[in-house]
Amino acid sequence: MASRPLTTELKQYLTVTGNYWAFTLTDGALRMLVVLHFHALGYSPLQIALLFLFYEIFGIITNLLGGWLGARWGLNRTMNAGLLLQVLALAMLLVPSAMLSVVWVMAAQALSGIAKDLNKMSAKSSLKFLVADHVQNRLYQWVALLTGSKNALKGVGFFLGGLLLSVLGFQGAVGVMAAVLLLVWIASLFLLRGDLGKAKAKPKFTELLSKSRAVNILSAARLFLFGARDVWFVVALPVFLGAQLGWDHWQVGGFLALWVIGYGIVQALAPAITGRRHASHAPDGRTALHWALPLVLVPAGMAMALVQGVSAAGVLMIGLAVFGVLFAVNSALHSYLILSYAREDGVSLDVGFYYMANAMGRLLGTVLSGWIYQTQGLAACLWVSAGLLALAALIARALPRHNKASV
Repeated sequence: MASRPLTTELKQYLTVTGNYWAFTLTDGALRMLVVLHFHALGYSPLQIALLFLFYEIFGIITNLLGGWLGARWGLNRTMNAGLLLQVLALAMLLVPSAMLSVVWVMAAQALSGIAKDLNKMSAKSSLKFLVADHVQNRLYQWVALLTGSKNALKGVGFFLGGLLLSVLGFQGAVGVMAAVLLLVWIASLFLLRGDLGKAKAKPKFTELLSKSRAVNILSAARLFLFGARDVWFVVALPVFLGAQLGWDHWQVGGFLALWVIGYGIVQALAPAITGRRHASHAPDGRTALHWALPLVLVPAGMAMALVQGVSAAGVLMIGLAVFGVLFAVNSALHSYLILSYAREDGVSLDVGFYYMANAMGRLLGTVLSGWIYQTQGLAACLWVSAGLLALAALIARALPRHNKASV
């Protein structure tokens, strides 16, 4: 029996996914390359952290402006622009080692941050146009698969970066990634549909901020959700593993990479975990609230255990496993809901606004993580995480109890 030909929508989904996968691999590998290479050059942890400062800051700006550009130009153009900017960012790092100053690498990372958020916003927004409104269960499954596979591949990218650095050296590794990504960009120019995501009416610059109550509520919940993760995961956790538990850099990096891979796998399986496979049971605001509430208890329980003197290694291993599963499901639900709530014409405006809030949460969590850990320790970071998660759950109570929001 002959196999059925792929539908146009499925072909576009596979193109978007392949594009996103290629970008994610290089993004994860580049981060590990920069950390390991500049650590070997004698850079302090603070200097290395500063290399990624613009990467995070530009995520806020890019998501907001990128959504507007996607609605005006089409998501195919913003996605391809993200790929090309990543190639240019990699090319900036091919200069002689003597020229790799902190300022130069920060500029390259800023360009990479813009590229990453253009690519992510475009990939997520495009799914809205590839799934009909009456099959919301398929949208949930496709969003979960794209998001979960991306995070799993980001973890693989951490390993890839270390491997390429060991085998090819810094410039050799960067050069190979730039060449491969350039080929992906060329293929994407021909494969992505030309009108993907372009709004029928050109949105004005004044329309950058969302006018949808549901999108604004979900964006606020997303900000606190990701702030709650990064307030203890980004700086406090790896520093604690190294300084207090005596882990070396490879153990810390390898463990976090495996956690990210597992986190991505759970995200991809979120429709099965939440039992929302069928269109009549697609997630809504009630689902988001029900999954946010138990997540609050995890960092609070971990903080209480650490204060009581329970083995830190055991608390972190068990706590991270439970937190990873619950957080992955929460993140996947949010990623589906934003596409469900987003307006049909100019979807990238709503998605861009939402991911701007996501970037603000990451920046807030990163800054708080370093400050609170330095002054109060890991347990305090976990208490703050629980508080931010409680805020996210409280905000989620106001989300619509149906799949479509009135705008």
